[in-house]
Amino acid sequence: MKGSATHLSALESEAMYIIREVVAEARNPVMLFSAGKDSTVMAHLALRAFHPSKPPFPLLHVDSTWEFRSLLEFRDAFARDHGLDLIVYANEAGRQQGINPFDHGEHYTRIMRTDALKSALDAGGYDFILGGARRDEEKSRAKERIFSIRNANHVWDPRQQRPELWKLFNTRISPGQTVRVFPLSNWTENDVLAYALWRKIELAPLYFATPRPVVERGGSLVVVDDEARMRFLKDEKPVLRSVRFRTLGCWPVTGAIPSNAVDIRGVVLETSASMTSERQGRINDGEEGGSLEKKKQEGYF
Repeated sequence: MKGSATHLSALESEAMYIIREVVAEARNPVMLFSAGKDSTVMAHLALRAFHPSKPPFPLLHVDSTWEFRSLLEFRDAFARDHGLDLIVYANEAGRQQGINPFDHGEHYTRIMRTDALKSALDAGGYDFILGGARRDEEKSRAKERIFSIRNANHVWDPRQQRPELWKLFNTRISPGQTVRVFPLSNWTENDVLAYALWRKIELAPLYFATPRPVVERGGSLVVVDDEARMRFLKDEKPVLRSVRFRTLGCWPVTGAIPSNAVDIRGVVLETSASMTSERQGRINDGEEGGSLEKKKQEGYF
């Protein structure tokens, strides 16, 4: 365990250095907070980085309006318990138009997540935006710098990214530019979980196995989080299965996995033995010929 603790301590120090660097250089920083495992760990790192004061920036959650209900409860409790300022933003025009993941697919992601995020950042006038993305999640994220430059339309161009040598970060930005900053870039999924275990960080209940109502679609287990809004196929009925999540998105398009891991130690053991990517649970990453890289170029985090 000593070697593991040394490794996690080094990652912790690097992440806190990055967060402090943002505060030192930014005019108006913000931290994205989805209440998932990565953003929860990142928020805890911010709490440690500025203890005993609270972090000098708010948390921002872009609500797609199709979030897991227990995740929203965890989000609100986390901000309240730690005395953090929480800003929740949703695309109300899209909500009123009934934009949803069942009928609108990729259009839904663009309207309720990508466009909503860009509108929230414009409304707040934020220049440095901290997020919990990691390089090991997906091949397009492996191209990211820790300090990722975006243009006036929040567009990511990999050709415009700056070299980062010896942990020296170029934080200068031109008018209209913003910076997406990823303190967990060098972490893996196992690192995040092991760190939560090491520091005794409470994660959202969805990461732990319990009997949940699911339907199987296209090889994925979809948890029926809201039966009133669920679109059941003909003769389709939910059945209770012991499942948990490795990644969290909108509940109709996020696949659960069979599991008996009811605590963080069990999750660490299961994840260490897994041969599949955590983002395989994101059913909509590649629908309609799209890709995460294309979404990032449009402004998605």
